[in-house]
Amino acid sequence: MRVAIIDMGTNTFHLLLAELGVGEVKITYREKVPVKIGMGGINQGYITADAMDRALATMRSFNYTVKEFKVEKVMAFGTSALRNARNGEEVARKIEIETGIQTQIISGLKEAEYIYRGTRAAIKMGLDKCLIMDIGGGSVEFIIGNEKEIFWSHSFEIGGQRLLERFQKHDPITADEIKNLFQFFLQELQPLLNELKTHKPNLLIGSSGTFDTLSDIYCMRNDIPLKETPETPFSIKAFDDIYEELLVKDRVARMQIPGMIEMRVDMIVVACCLIKFLLTHHAFSQIRVSSYSLKEGVLASLLET
Repeated sequence: MRVAIIDMGTNTFHLLLAELGVGEVKITYREKVPVKIGMGGINQGYITADAMDRALATMRSFNYTVKEFKVEKVMAFGTSALRNARNGEEVARKIEIETGIQTQIISGLKEAEYIYRGTRAAIKMGLDKCLIMDIGGGSVEFIIGNEKEIFWSHSFEIGGQRLLERFQKHDPITADEIKNLFQFFLQELQPLLNELKTHKPNLLIGSSGTFDTLSDIYCMRNDIPLKETPETPFSIKAFDDIYEELLVKDRVARMQIPGMIEMRVDMIVVACCLIKFLLTHHAFSQIRVSSYSLKEGVLASLLET
């Protein structure tokens, strides 16, 4: 069966096409578009008219591709921006009217579950507990688990677009803005910090998005060929080096970094501040990067049914 999975993220819309067989899956096509559906309205709980237009144009394009590949089943998922916007359901209705594609607006916990399943398909976690982190434009999902089960998960509405619009008023970011971000994280992430003390995970797994770009930068610097693999290279030291560099560069200078992409260049500074906060407050021994996330988690769920 040919399936299409669409992840309608706050920053990026992803399209994944795959062929499902008995106990196996073959991914045949991937596409991502920087729709930025949360831009300008995410902290007010509203999808702006411009953002709605970008979403509709992208979904029309995805629908064309879906028909071209003769897909039999289409599954579209709306996440943080759509689930928190007053007009989120209206956007979903307009998409369905124009394309016939129904959007499932999912909860943060459901999103976390799919991210866990996708990450588990990419990385052998073993039986030791690890922390999975997925930084979206609207929300950030944290999952403490191993290859067998989830012990705790939570979705915090503190994604990159929210943080960017609320905290970063200067470029490069200022010391005061970083301080305010860290104070905000300390306040908002107490439930996570408490769980880290309880479960004591040693491994941090970064899921897709920001972590993909950080891994690409690391690979480019170390002459490691960029490959589309479920897990990509990275380390804590690599993160610290890139983080210090990002803090002092403006947008133009960040775009000159080999491996940087335009859809990530604006949010990457605040996203990295969040990663740095986490590394400061808990002693992880290792960072690994999963290029799989929500959409691959949906695929894994389909295989299990």
